[in-house]
Amino acid sequence: MKLRLKALTKSPWVYHLSTASCNNCDIEILDVLTPRYDVERFGAILAGSIRHADVLLVTGAVNRKCIPRVKEIYEQAPKPILVVAVGACACGGGIFRDSYNHPTTLDQVIPVDVYIPGCPPKPEAIIAGIVKGIEKLKKVDSRQ
Repeated sequence: MKLRLKALTKSPWVYHLSTASCNNCDIEILDVLTPRYDVERFGAILAGSIRHADVLLVTGAVNRKCIPRVKEIYEQAPKPILVVAVGACACGGGIFRDSYNHPTTLDQVIPVDVYIPGCPPKPEAIIAGIVKGIEKLKKVDSRQ
């Protein structure tokens, strides 16, 4: 348990995983990093490797070809990791739901902690979702 508490007391490092997205959510994530929203003031920065990340930010619909890669990246992540689904496609399939190449949703492939809906979600919603997810994990840790 001490490892979990220690991991949440530092600034969150975020790894962005795009799974067959149209890039609108990806553009909004980049907007969160610009001086206008400046998510780095909260200590959140993009991690170059999943092995250094505290948050896994997933955008796009999960298709047949990317399911093995999503599982592999999740397994390589240090635990605990906060998984955040950004956008309608990551949350439930969006317009691709029930199509031939979208067999399942992200939460059936890996456990998802926070859902940020929208097509695309606004930068304010992305920041609020990440903050709520980290607060949720801190509350769980304080009870244990």
